[in-house]
Amino acid sequence: MESLLLTGGAGFIGFHLAAKLIANPGLEVFIIDNLNAYYDPALKGKRLQQLGFADFSEPGWVSSQYSNRLHFCRVDIADETAMDRALGRLKANAVIHLAAQAGVRYSFDAPRTYIGSNLTGFYNVMEWANRWAVRHFIFASSSSVYGANQKVPFFENDSIVQPLNLYAATKGANELLAYANASLYGTPTSGLRFFTVYGPYGRPDMAYYKFAKAILQDRPIDVHNNGQMKRDFTFVDDITKAMVMLLGTPPLKNPPYEVYNLGNNRPVELMQFIRTLEECLGKKAVINMVDGSRGEMSVTCADIQKLERAIGYSPSTELNIGLKKFVDWFLAEHAPEN
Repeated sequence: MESLLLTGGAGFIGFHLAAKLIANPGLEVFIIDNLNAYYDPALKGKRLQQLGFADFSEPGWVSSQYSNRLHFCRVDIADETAMDRALGRLKANAVIHLAAQAGVRYSFDAPRTYIGSNLTGFYNVMEWANRWAVRHFIFASSSSVYGANQKVPFFENDSIVQPLNLYAATKGANELLAYANASLYGTPTSGLRFFTVYGPYGRPDMAYYKFAKAILQDRPIDVHNNGQMKRDFTFVDDITKAMVMLLGTPPLKNPPYEVYNLGNNRPVELMQFIRTLEECLGKKAVINMVDGSRGEMSVTCADIQKLERAIGYSPSTELNIGLKKFVDWFLAEHAPEN
């Protein structure tokens, strides 16, 4: 049986990915996450409970109640000693590295957190992938790396040397580190530039989540740049399906490194997105138009031909369908207690 290390498995994308990975009867999955308080850890706990973990507060490995092939350990990837203690007896065949300090605006307030998680932590995970001589090391990058690029759609060979915020800079640095590592040690490596992922169990700091909460509470929503923004919204199931497919397709070239856009290739105007969310919620938003926010990109749009050629990737979830699934979960999650 093959084994896989999944970092950030209590996060939004990691949770959905773990559920898909464990459906493979020939795979054992080991999840690590530090359950930090960037947003309410209770939501991360609910995700872990959905995966069958009843007790995950103490250090050390615990197994899922639903599968003896799914395990969890609370550990900070930036802590080298803790990583050695947690992973010392494992031998993974593949690594999917999603753990990171997320968020653009938070990087203005807590920049050192990004250096620890996204640089030191990235290196620590990459080093374990090398030690294990994994068949594939997949890591999460971001569409934010395209920064000040004005040309859309974004192609993988476009420049990433003009990041607009520290978060984007750390993700660009991850790509450089991973390329150098693949060149030096031959570890087959794929980086994925995610484009505005949304869906059930999503992050509360994301705009669509905050919009939904404000609309239900009759509070105004701040629409930045007076609504003159476009995002390549990508439903989480399309993201995780692609990752499962890519797992068995490591780069074969020299050096064995690839980077892929993982988006929807159909950017949506922010106001259209809000109107669709209103329809799903059955309630109108109170809109407060504000100026642009520093460090934010005005448009994101992925060219996904490279991933399509590699694995046949084709996102299939329409915005109204994906948002309806999010809203159904959101309303159940925030239903008043009896």
